[in-house]
Amino acid sequence: MSRNFRSRTPDGIYEPNMTPLIDVCLVLVVILMVATPMAFQSSINVQKAAAAGKSADMMAKTERVEIVILSADSVTVNRAPVSRDRMDLLVRPLLELSATKTVVVRCADQVPNGAFVNVLDEAKRCGAARIAVVGG
Repeated sequence: MSRNFRSRTPDGIYEPNMTPLIDVCLVLVVILMVATPMAFQSSINVQKAAAAGKSADMMAKTERVEIVILSADSVTVNRAPVSRDRMDLLVRPLLELSATKTVVVRCADQVPNGAFVNVLDEAKRCGAARIAVVGG
């Protein structure tokens, strides 16, 4: 009883399945299309604290606008309390008089990140050339 195994073996699969490879490539393309505009959208520059601290000693206090974010709805501009939606009424004239157009922003701990970023954007729209974020 000898059997011929060569005649009974099935042919092998010689074509790879390309569908999973194409699916993965298309997902990566979509991720890159979504992520690329976000990388170029950020306009917040961060300087090292040591360099910013040296130049802050030389800057006169009247040359900068200080904004303290107390809550999601209220801020103080140079120690004058104001609602966040009316902040531009105080910041814009102060920046027009300022030679350096520098804004210093301090934020309370309980303030949401969205409110903090909105204040930074509003300061930019009012004409701030430089924005410094102070912790504490």
